[in-house]
Amino acid sequence: MKKILIILTFLLVFFNLKILFAQDIIYNFNNENNLKEWMIVNDDVMGGVSTSNLSINKDSNGVFGGKISTAYNGGFASVRYNCKRIYIKEKKNIKLNIKGDKKEYQLRIKANTNDYYSYIQPFKTTGKWEEITIPLKEMYASFRGRRLDVKNFNNDYIEQITFLFGNNKNESFNLIIDSITIQ
Repeated sequence: MKKILIILTFLLVFFNLKILFAQDIIYNFNNENNLKEWMIVNDDVMGGVSTSNLSINKDSNGVFGGKISTAYNGGFASVRYNCKRIYIKEKKNIKLNIKGDKKEYQLRIKANTNDYYSYIQPFKTTGKWEEITIPLKEMYASFRGRRLDVKNFNNDYIEQITFLFGNNKNESFNLIIDSITIQ
């Protein structure tokens, strides 16, 4: 009977810790992911013709890629994920485990999916696998490319995360995403 209680106690502690640490994961790509949770939003919403997609590669990573066109006043592509409310508590950073193409991207978050603006932080990729740390307090409010007179991000939760590529050039892009965590 004592052994059973010890085993049950161990299992209870183990699974509670696992749940606690799992809350740090915003998204971890793998072959079992349903990419329908992600939504492509390109400049075609305003008449542009840029294209992009999100897929899973053979290594079980997310691949956000496409082609930017500046025709018809276009020039951006994005992919967004509306997550269930993620409470930040004392967490201070979003960490991206990615491999880019030596180009600059933006990470965008929203505290509420219905907010008209996003909090953004640009980041440059090296062409190699890397872990990029984005301090939440450095993410600034922006709407349609304009910085707003709003305090930097200081909310207790997030409900949306977006990757955006827009460079005012006609070119292809490719961002490989392994995981997105909050720490």
